[in-house]
Amino acid sequence: MAITHVIRGDDHLNNAFRQTQIYRALGWAVPEFAHVPLIHGADGAKLSKRHGALGVDAYRDMGYLPEALRNYLLRLGWSHGDAEIISTAEAVEWFDIDAVGRAPARFDYAKLDSLNGHYIREAAAERLLALVAPRLEQALGYGLDETLRTRLMAAMPGLKPRAKTLVELADKARFYVERRPIPLDDKARSLLAGDAPRLLGELTAELTRADWQGPALENTLRQFAETRGLKLGAVAQPLRASLVGGAVSPPIHEVMEVLGREETLGRLADAAGGRAAV
Repeated sequence: MAITHVIRGDDHLNNAFRQTQIYRALGWAVPEFAHVPLIHGADGAKLSKRHGALGVDAYRDMGYLPEALRNYLLRLGWSHGDAEIISTAEAVEWFDIDAVGRAPARFDYAKLDSLNGHYIREAAAERLLALVAPRLEQALGYGLDETLRTRLMAAMPGLKPRAKTLVELADKARFYVERRPIPLDDKARSLLAGDAPRLLGELTAELTRADWQGPALENTLRQFAETRGLKLGAVAQPLRASLVGGAVSPPIHEVMEVLGREETLGRLADAAGGRAAV
């Protein structure tokens, strides 16, 4: 049958004896058989769908990059010294079946997430934008024009270190492309209660005159807080809530620089006037 090698899971080891007899009875050349350990779930049982034995399209939808999944699956059953990060080109060059492990491996999503995070940090911003934009457009219900795509490109350096999957990356990038007035979560609403609108109104006046560069904006925020006897966080947190709709983001002066003067002041006006989206 022109088959020279059969490489499969060790649950087929018993079949090799029977199949060898059939080959010999038919007068065929017996192929080389190799049996590799199975992948197990976290509980030590054979990997199944409930453990994560899914098709590659499912891992794509979950936000994993192809090179990260290849690297992870390769290292589950094979090693090359102490190397953990192995590019596809290196895998092609280095792989030899002699280095395949003999013990079953356990599929660990935490390790896969960590590895995927590495590849996201290493990926070009242009590529990540192309992968994330369709997810955002589907979630938002509208297309991203050139202005929004340019904004996302500028935001990528601050977003990449904070995401382990493309799903996370899209979620963390969403506030950059939300239409005004942006939605606020419960934490943001609490940060914008009380005296916050008045404080943001005063800050807006300072920002209209500010140099719109990250370091200059950070300095403006610090000076604004100091002149009012406030800690920086007392200014930065309501400002963050008004600009991102939550309490977590990249450094707020970086967010302001990416959003630009007009969008930043517009969102501040919405928050100070109580015009947040429901």
